[in-house]
Amino acid sequence: MPSASSHAPVFEAIAPEAAGMPLYRVVKRSLLSAIESGGCAPGETLPSESEIAAAMGVSIGTLRRAVDELAAEHILVRRQGRGTFVATHNTDRFLFQFFHVERQDGRREAPLVDLVSFERSRADDDEPAQALQLRPGDPVILIENRLRLQGSAVIYDRLTLPSGLFKGLTEKRFRERAGTIYQFYQSDFGITVLRASERARAGGADRHAVRVLGLALGQPVMVVRRTALTFGDRPVEYRESVIDTAHHDYVHLLSRPAGGTP
Repeated sequence: MPSASSHAPVFEAIAPEAAGMPLYRVVKRSLLSAIESGGCAPGETLPSESEIAAAMGVSIGTLRRAVDELAAEHILVRRQGRGTFVATHNTDRFLFQFFHVERQDGRREAPLVDLVSFERSRADDDEPAQALQLRPGDPVILIENRLRLQGSAVIYDRLTLPSGLFKGLTEKRFRERAGTIYQFYQSDFGITVLRASERARAGGADRHAVRVLGLALGQPVMVVRRTALTFGDRPVEYRESVIDTAHHDYVHLLSRPAGGTP
């Protein structure tokens, strides 16, 4: 069970006149800074709202508005009667926030992931390098995975990782990780994926998808290109997913802020 950190984070007083923005946003930025720096580690309980508000010199209402936004962004988690925790990556969060493929009858489950290949390479002047803000020649790690649902190979993932962010990553460590890939990034490398930018389009199975998923060359598939982002919208992973949609759909719940426009 997560518990409060023995090295409780220090929240400095905020000068409202120096904010230059709504006060709750300054509070939110301060909380994010504490989480990003490790002062509030994943799974740990934050001090009480009254303690944090007093330390920052703001009202409980202002603090709660900042916490509300961080909870909506899955950075913090409120648990009734237990407090507010820094969110961790687990299977439930993966399914809710980052995995959108389910069988056409609505059956939804976590995929079984098979490592197909793991190699070290150099970045080219291509889409993965541009998405990761790398220069040609920068070292990268290339990973291929097969994702199975209901016993069938449904998704072929090609991951590109900046080697500099994943020092010490080996094929053995990746293959023997516990939990989801994003949980592995967080627990072993201190990299928390907060959100992702995705682009999807129809395509045809290439020779790699034929090899990994057993499809016919050119068979219709869905191709999703995702850039995973951490604090400050820094890119940490580029992923191209080829999805066999013969019996599965890509399902995503859309939402918008209160008062926004559709």
